[in-house]
Amino acid sequence: MHTSATEAVLQWPHFDVFPGLRDGYDPIFRLEQARPPIKSRSSTWYPFVTPREVDEILESFGQTVNFWYPTMSQQQMAGVRALIVNGVPEEDSIEVCLALLTMALGLAGQVTAKLASGTTSLTQKDHETRASKKAMADVYFDGVLKRLHVVHTHIGSTSTHCLFYVAMYFAFLRRPLQAWEYINAAAAKCLLLLSYTSEDDSTEDSERIRRIFWSCYILESSDYLAELSALPQSGISAIESTTPLPGEYHTHADAHQQELASLYLLACISMRRLLNRVHHLLYAQTTGAALDPTRFPAVVRELNHQLDEWREVLPPAFAFTVDETPTATEAGAFLRQRYSTCRSVIYRPYFMWMLSGMAPPAAVRSPGDGIAGKEVMASCKMCLDACLLHIMNLRGYGQTVLVDTWICSLSMAGAMLVLLAACRVPALRELIGSEILSAGEHLRQVLEGWQEVMGDPASPSVEQSVRIIAEADRFIRQVYLGEDTTASTQRAWQDIYGHHEG
Repeated sequence: MHTSATEAVLQWPHFDVFPGLRDGYDPIFRLEQARPPIKSRSSTWYPFVTPREVDEILESFGQTVNFWYPTMSQQQMAGVRALIVNGVPEEDSIEVCLALLTMALGLAGQVTAKLASGTTSLTQKDHETRASKKAMADVYFDGVLKRLHVVHTHIGSTSTHCLFYVAMYFAFLRRPLQAWEYINAAAAKCLLLLSYTSEDDSTEDSERIRRIFWSCYILESSDYLAELSALPQSGISAIESTTPLPGEYHTHADAHQQELASLYLLACISMRRLLNRVHHLLYAQTTGAALDPTRFPAVVRELNHQLDEWREVLPPAFAFTVDETPTATEAGAFLRQRYSTCRSVIYRPYFMWMLSGMAPPAAVRSPGDGIAGKEVMASCKMCLDACLLHIMNLRGYGQTVLVDTWICSLSMAGAMLVLLAACRVPALRELIGSEILSAGEHLRQVLEGWQEVMGDPASPSVEQSVRIIAEADRFIRQVYLGEDTTASTQRAWQDIYGHHEG
């Protein structure tokens, strides 16, 4: 019954009593496939930017995209600056493409910056400034789209870099199918260049390819395959165990910032590997232990131990507590979100066991009695606490908004559905704190605020997720507050759990 895809969760029989959840629902792929293509401008002009403004945009790029995915060297940054300050040439070259993409993503970083405290406090002038920067970013990206043939036909680290950044910008535009396409294209060139080394490749070229490889590995597995599991895979995960981890690379002028960026990339790689182990050991189609209560308890304990070890070795700048206490940095807050996701998935077999009605009868009738019952309920609480913490800690962190708005909206809808299912079981409902009553409104404000800041066209997938969140929130309130007393609902749930009554 388990899947990380929100669409699959929505089809659980437990929601048959809530037809409003599925009314008017369109499959994610169909929604995204039906979107009109991006319109190309008939003529390309570039905004006038002073050297100081260029420096501000490049600084934004260094603090955002090049911190989360530190793949651009200082030497490249200097080349970008010189090219933009001297006026963008009309030539079709990969160097021009890279410069335009860097400017576009730097501006995107400014659009999505400083939103962690919310969007409701933004003034009209703030919105106008961000809209202006978004328009500038789109102009630079349009220049890239007109030159994409150069990127596709060139084989080297710079063209691979461009493909990766095109994926980044499509992620910013909340265009998941296009982002996936270019992540795959970048991954394919990484695989090629890692397989066939050239004497002409510099040490910097080789390290750049490895870093792009690992960035694609993180994004493909965690952000796109998680919700659109039928998407063809790039094959990048097949060689991750033999690919060297990121090494020395001059990405930032400040040595401390450069070290933190590299450590952050390593932390994200480690988390991605752990999540892959979780899915393989627990949820692999034929060998996963999640459906076997004689196997999964030991697997869950070991995976949770590995998760705690991951958190304990994080550098102080990324440290976090497992609660709603503010973190020292946005990077730490983002990693806490990854931690919560991983923990909820690790403990979900216990939750699904209870939800399926196959758990020991004692755990259902008297959750606090007996060793088995206590272990099951304690583990269910771990799953539900992590799920709710993931929701309540969601903020407008730059990486979340710029890269993950689409996937975040779907995963949050899935989390609300999990909590709704839990609320329908009295023993599980008692494990959930009253903060669940504010979860739906919190998510609505956050996601709608991001959509407004990033401008049109809005994402139909995000809009649909917000609708599902609102519907789930409405039903959660009814159930949690004891207002759901319809006979049909009671009969439907008794059918699921009725065999425990004997």
